[in-house]
Amino acid sequence: MDIFSTEEQDRIVQAISVAEAKTSGEIRLVIDKKLKTTSAMDAAVSYFEELEMHKTGLRNGVLIYMAIDDHEFAIIGDRGLDTKIEANFWDETKELMISFFRRNDIVQGLIEGIHDVGEQLQKYFPRGVDDVNELPDDIYFGKN
Repeated sequence: MDIFSTEEQDRIVQAISVAEAKTSGEIRLVIDKKLKTTSAMDAAVSYFEELEMHKTGLRNGVLIYMAIDDHEFAIIGDRGLDTKIEANFWDETKELMISFFRRNDIVQGLIEGIHDVGEQLQKYFPRGVDDVNELPDDIYFGKN
């Protein structure tokens, strides 16, 4: 999928690595061209399961999903987060991302969102000395 240049992809993956360096949490980014379900949230839930994000030790994975052509995105976290945060926890992160999306700066919006997710995860799940990266840091591109 030719949505991002190689340099843009590298910047995004680097943002994931930097964000995860502060926390035991895991962050995944999923990009679709178009929604395959009725909502971005439904798609995020589906990919969360498909990518086995629920198999992290502390159940502290976060998935950012975006359907580029439909201008829809969602952020979801695993059960380990649900016990510590409020339902609207990701609203500020979403607003930050939207501020860049409105300027047609999708890449920087994703990078800022990833950075913010890392900061939020660090508060509840700081990185331990024995922390291992449980999930890939690459961008997962959907099949459409």
